Amino acid sequence: MPEIALDTETLGYLRLFEERTGARVKDCFEAEGKLVYLVYPGDIPRAVGPAGVLVERIKELLGKEVQVIEYSDDPETLTRNIFFAYSPRTVALVPKGKGRHATVTVDPAWKARAIGTAGRNLKLARAILLRHTDIHSVSVA
Repeated sequence: MPEIALDTETLGYLRLFEERTGARVKDCFEAEGKLVYLVYPGDIPRAVGPAGVLVERIKELLGKEVQVIEYSDDPETLTRNIFFAYSPRTVALVPKGKGRHATVTVDPAWKARAIGTAGRNLKLARAILLRHTDIHSVSVA
């Protein structure tokens, strides 16, 4: 994967998050109207805080929507972590062009939410996966 360059503003968001939470951040970027933090494995409890209090404070401080996702070097696990809130049942990766396609299976009751309004969650997942894996497209089944 190519090295990810962060601009000064993003580095400021990253530093603020690490200082306020004590969590180690692997990546930080803006996508789909959210500030996305990928934290190292095991750092989710530290990043979110009791009952999500730390994330709420960061949202208020920055005036932005914030999403915290646990990073993984394994593309399947990372995909599962991106859709964690929708209790993914399976993640299937299949070759497609020069990369791969991920199909995430969730409970039918959660499918619309997992996709998001106008496919917002799929676009966000794709942005994360393009930065860190060879997965170029995502669908929810």
